Amino acid sequence: MFIVNSYSLAVLLCFITMFCWGSWGNTQKLAAKTWRYELFYWDYVIGILLFSILLGFSLGSIGEGGRSFIPDLKQADSSNIGSALLGGVVFNAANILLSASVSLAGMAVAFPLGVGIALVLGVFVNFFSAPKGDPVLLFTGVALVMLAVIFNGLAAGKIKKDKEASKSNKKGIWLAVLAGVLMAFFYRFVAAAMDMNNFETPAVGMMTPYSAFFIFSVGIFISNIVFNTLVMKKPFQGEPVTYKEYFNGNSKTHMVGLLGGLIWALGTAMSYIAAGKAGAAISYALGQGAPMIAAFWGVFVWKEFKGSNKQTTILLGLMFLFFISGLAFIIISGGN
Repeated sequence: MFIVNSYSLAVLLCFITMFCWGSWGNTQKLAAKTWRYELFYWDYVIGILLFSILLGFSLGSIGEGGRSFIPDLKQADSSNIGSALLGGVVFNAANILLSASVSLAGMAVAFPLGVGIALVLGVFVNFFSAPKGDPVLLFTGVALVMLAVIFNGLAAGKIKKDKEASKSNKKGIWLAVLAGVLMAFFYRFVAAAMDMNNFETPAVGMMTPYSAFFIFSVGIFISNIVFNTLVMKKPFQGEPVTYKEYFNGNSKTHMVGLLGGLIWALGTAMSYIAAGKAGAAISYALGQGAPMIAAFWGVFVWKEFKGSNKQTTILLGLMFLFFISGLAFIIISGGN
């Protein structure tokens, strides 16, 4: 299987993760013009599962290092399979809430708030479970990112909206907070199923990133049958939607959702592959710089802060500054 052997390559893969995690939401925005997010989400989840299978039979099966995809799945211990599955369930619950938040409050608000909270809590969870890197530099970076999240929240609060839109925005903010708390824990469950110290010759019963990511994706898909069905019947906003509406969707609309899942899955797979060299906490933290990317899309492409006053513009500028500074500290922490 393909294994990362240098810290610089691991950082590069983490930047791919950051870009993918911060960009998949664009596909939801595109689909939202004609398609409810509950229906979009089914294609998104299918895209993740398809990518995990393709990855396992490609990068997960080449080379001489480590165990290839199928043999690794066959030898995996049931407790590790359960851990990766649970990671998928936890992630899916969090991501459905985040998707709902995007539909209510917009990308520039939902992503920085929800994923920013996930970053701060998740780094603590992952670092103390598998310490790697300079803790002072790492947590300084996390603190700077948290400040960026606060500035984003202040900027979001200054957006002038009518009464109904303001109500939706507040609901979206609360959903983003809840999503962030849940999302902080999914990564650790999957990482716990892998031998993070040795991808070349992983311990018996533990998995490589490729098989763990596949099991994780299965957990997302299975849990989606329950979670998304409930949300379709009792949506956070609007009328209930049905599976009949999903199957009546055109191929172009379905492809947009699949693309969203493929983009997110690429980013997540790169994060787990990089974690063997960078460490789970640093790999996760760099990927969770995604709010900066999402905020960029929301501010400059989707114009979600259009017409904002000078004070809001300053707050957004500070948000980007603190995000970039925080990510720099996180990168340096792994090189020490």
